[in-house]
Amino acid sequence: MERKANVVWRGNLQQGQGEISTESGVMNKVPYSLMRRFGNDPGTNPEELIAAAHSSCFTMALAAALTQQNFTPESLQVSASVSIEKNGADWVITHSNLVLHAKIPGIDSNKFKSIAEDAKNNCPVSRLLDTEISLEANLDEGEVHAQH
Repeated sequence: MERKANVVWRGNLQQGQGEISTESGVMNKVPYSLMRRFGNDPGTNPEELIAAAHSSCFTMALAAALTQQNFTPESLQVSASVSIEKNGADWVITHSNLVLHAKIPGIDSNKFKSIAEDAKNNCPVSRLLDTEISLEANLDEGEVHAQH
């Protein structure tokens, strides 16, 4: 299975602009540029798209793992923050932090931690990323911190 996206870029890096479109049509000529990436101009940027991909992939992997263990989540709310930093002359994506708030009837904290950690480590996007991945998993009022 393949999924596709297309980009058109016009101009140099500083003043140029691009458009991103996806095969599904969900994104159609969505603007991106240097100021959208490192400033606050409206549009998107690669790190935001990676954060969306990572949080959605992790959530699906977690839902699948919970289902396999006979738990049905009432809700899974996940956000991802992807960090990019200057490393010498290069820019490097250094971290993806997942924050999970889950409501899962009948699960205990240890089982929740184990399933969430496994989903973090094994979702396809986590496996693709060559960076540190952290997870803050919150089950109702409980809190778990894990490092990849």
